[in-house]
Amino acid sequence: MNETVELLKNRCSLRKYADKEISREHLDIILEMAMRAPTAGNMMPYSIIVVKDELMKDKLSRTCDNQPFIRNASVLLIFVADYQKWYDYYQINDVKKFCYENGRSFAGPSSAQLFLALEDALIASENAVIASESLGIGSCYIGDIMENYETHKELLNLPKYAFPVAMLCLGYYPEGYKKTKRDRFDEKYIVFSERYQKLNNEEIITMFADLDKRFPEKNSYNAKNFAQLHYAYKTNSDFSNEMERSINEVLKVWNDK
Repeated sequence: MNETVELLKNRCSLRKYADKEISREHLDIILEMAMRAPTAGNMMPYSIIVVKDELMKDKLSRTCDNQPFIRNASVLLIFVADYQKWYDYYQINDVKKFCYENGRSFAGPSSAQLFLALEDALIASENAVIASESLGIGSCYIGDIMENYETHKELLNLPKYAFPVAMLCLGYYPEGYKKTKRDRFDEKYIVFSERYQKLNNEEIITMFADLDKRFPEKNSYNAKNFAQLHYAYKTNSDFSNEMERSINEVLKVWNDK
């Protein structure tokens, strides 16, 4: 097994960090590797915001579902789906006029461009995760940056066609830290050959069997099984509903509604 495969196999989310700043050299490497990620048409429709300021980290720890460990990270990297720069480029170079003269329609970025930018931003973020891990720097993804759209838009000074899709907390591993890897679903339930394969009820039950074993019968949601519990605290939670609201607002903006 080569070093890269071994690194990916053993990587886990890190929420406790050594009291040590990430070096400028290491941060430069992480950012460079993020920008070397695959990108549609070599467009790089994303931006990366580097956050080191303690006050800003504290604010983000509260706006992202009150997670105190966020403020303890050495650096936060916020990956933004960003079509604003391309849209401005079109404006500067009279693309609207060109479209009018040649019988073409002209409009701002659509939801299709948003999804493309989302894809590229997330690919870049994973490159950053892998590069960080290779340097002894742990990471934790924060999807909650997609919540509170209006608050984050103002806090991060985001233009119209820019949406934060992922935030990485970065920090060196504490001395003597022991990684605890979480189990993943069996490959046969995730990887299909040639076409999607819908699982039958028996396969679904077997797929989730290990999670069902961890179900606490006494819980504050009055759930009778793990599926009910998960839906209550995750899928139908306040933060999940807020994320839905924020994303719907972003779609309105990108579609000029």
